[in-house]
Amino acid sequence: MHDENELLTARFEENRNHLRAVAFRILGSLSEADDAVQETWLRLSRSGAAGVENLGGWLTTVIGRICLDILRSRASRREEPLDTYVPGPADSRSDVLGPEHEALLADAVSSALLVVLDTLTPAERLVFVLHDLFAVPFTEVAPIVDRTPAAARQLAVRARLRVRGASTATDVDPARRREIVAAFLAATRDGDFDALLVLLDPDVVIRADRAAMKAGTAGEMRGAAAVARTILGRAKALRPALVNGTAGAVSVRDGHLRVVFGFTITGGRITGIDLLTDPAWLGGLDVTILDD
Repeated sequence: MHDENELLTARFEENRNHLRAVAFRILGSLSEADDAVQETWLRLSRSGAAGVENLGGWLTTVIGRICLDILRSRASRREEPLDTYVPGPADSRSDVLGPEHEALLADAVSSALLVVLDTLTPAERLVFVLHDLFAVPFTEVAPIVDRTPAAARQLAVRARLRVRGASTATDVDPARRREIVAAFLAATRDGDFDALLVLLDPDVVIRADRAAMKAGTAGEMRGAAAVARTILGRAKALRPALVNGTAGAVSVRDGHLRVVFGFTITGGRITGIDLLTDPAWLGGLDVTILDD
């Protein structure tokens, strides 16, 4: 029995990074994604894998259902996730940098897609993520959302149209992004509250990872004025940098990377700021510090 449990645990661990990647893109929050992964493990440990021919597919289906329940619950309460881009717990094997983990790192400094996904219904979002991002067949996605494969396909079509339409409004020009980030840093250093308000979207949101939250930072803050006041008081040491190839900002102390700021920029304004401080994740980022 002990050997059987060890084998089941090992097989689950082989799928953990993939499951977290799926849950993260569906939910837009790594803390919620980790909760979904944990719940998936609990269901597997209770039911076992006897009779399951494709464990990876079975686990993907289970976590899809769990994420759909979370999305629907969130929608009914009209709530947003509190901590997008939060590193997983200590046992999440972040030292194993597989393709899914690397994709999560990239997402941590480019949240434009997640902003667009927030406009979709729970069913649309789940179908789009599973089929278009992870190539799960409609025949496997459909039962999760209680639809026929044809109906699931239509959900994906509607989701693609929204994603493509909304994506056209997102600033993707690298030079323009660097200009906006540079102006943000200048306003921060100069203590120019009014300049920051011009750069920030009125509904801008800043989100901190779990490590920063443990250190006393709020998990989420919304609104240009509130974000500007927070930034002016805490971000004067930031330096411009390329983070996974996109314009961002970092803080370095004693030769070590301490903080990374990722930006979502839409319509010429900053709509999202993501604060990453967890050393396990910072070590996996590709960071090039630029001249001020």
